[in-house]
Amino acid sequence: MGILGTVAIIAAAVLVGTILQRLSGTGVGLVVAPVLSLLLGPSFGVLVTNMTTVVSGLLIMLSVWAYIDWRKFWLIIPAAVIGAWPGAWLVGVLSAGWLSIILGSIVVTALLVTVTLRRLPEWTGRSPGVIAGLIGGFFNTTSGVAAPVMVIYSRLSRWEQRSFAATLQPVFMTMGAASVVSKLALGSVSIDGGVGIPFGWLLAGIVATVLVGILLAAQLARFVPVPAARTLAMTLAGLGGAGAIIRGVIDVVSAA
Repeated sequence: MGILGTVAIIAAAVLVGTILQRLSGTGVGLVVAPVLSLLLGPSFGVLVTNMTTVVSGLLIMLSVWAYIDWRKFWLIIPAAVIGAWPGAWLVGVLSAGWLSIILGSIVVTALLVTVTLRRLPEWTGRSPGVIAGLIGGFFNTTSGVAAPVMVIYSRLSRWEQRSFAATLQPVFMTMGAASVVSKLALGSVSIDGGVGIPFGWLLAGIVATVLVGILLAAQLARFVPVPAARTLAMTLAGLGGAGAIIRGVIDVVSAA
């Protein structure tokens, strides 16, 4: 595939993920991580996903600021930053094949748990938020997907949906930044990734695509119900996760 085809697929994945995230609160990691993992390899694909969540989380956060629960944000984030570092180390020591398998397995398993566990027992206090932060930070760094972990936490804590969806934006933004910093600091991922696109241009393209996605989502919000957007995000994530597992198995078997 040529560089133009690669750029087009990256842009499409980021655009769709941003639209779904603006409509339902989640979408960027779920949609972008599996697609870019297949296209760019799991290490660099997840790094680009983390960069995208920083941008999308920041820009969407500005439009939902009034509904953000900052108390819960500060409960989750310190643990998430800690969880990012062992995830970054793991990315640096595993082969691309095993990373693909882990990424796909996290996505598919988390989606199945999210869908099947409709009603969870109530668990209040600080502990579930700290645990969700640790696991979410680790998953976000290794796979680019922390949303299902946060959904499970919201159900355990009985977190009101509007506040939850709004608070996810600074949570995802900060998790994404922690993932990028930890992986670059440990040398787990190179910023060029062998894509042939200068890093600065790649980042500028992500910002522009996210902005377009937010503008389109503002128009689509009048016609697309939140449950439909969430279902589409999970469906795309499931397909991408399955594809990542298949690719990883093929890579591991071929290298054996």
